Amino acid sequence: MTEYEKMLAGAWYNPLDPELRQMRLAVRQKLATYNSSAPSHHKQRRLLLADILGAVGNNVFIEPPFHCDYGKHLFIGDGVFFNFNCVVLDVAPVTIGNNVFFGPAVQLYTVNHPLAAAERRTGIEQAAPITIGDDVWLGGGVIICPGIRIGARSVIAAGSVVTQDIPEDVLAAGNPCRILRQLNDTLPHGAP
Repeated sequence: MTEYEKMLAGAWYNPLDPELRQMRLAVRQKLATYNSSAPSHHKQRRLLLADILGAVGNNVFIEPPFHCDYGKHLFIGDGVFFNFNCVVLDVAPVTIGNNVFFGPAVQLYTVNHPLAAAERRTGIEQAAPITIGDDVWLGGGVIICPGIRIGARSVIAAGSVVTQDIPEDVLAAGNPCRILRQLNDTLPHGAP
């Protein structure tokens, strides 16, 4: 297997492999263009996102600066909004449903490193996919760890670190993130 095939299979792989380094460099060059584009250049930004990402739905808006590793492993549904300074380490697939809101500085990490220092010194990595359901809201500064699934319509409070799956229709917060309560879509403007 190539290092890229190992990476996608969730096996330990070498991120310094020349093919992987070239892929990341190509995406960073495109992101530099995206991140320096004028706010009024909506069409240019849309074309750049279509070129960078694996899939991008309709009415997607990503405020620069935005950063990702490969881009092509990031699949975004319709009506998604990313606020400033979001980071997606899409070493494994990241699937985002429709109408998802990202606060500023949200970070999605699919990549993991060995716990043993001797293994970590080798530079190997491993990845697990992230899936975010429809109508999710991730508050500012939320961190999603590798392999996590966030259920539809859930809200993750600002500053939370999500280390376990979150079911549908809940408000969750904290470090580590935990469920605070069920959400009821019939209440106006998030009233308790």
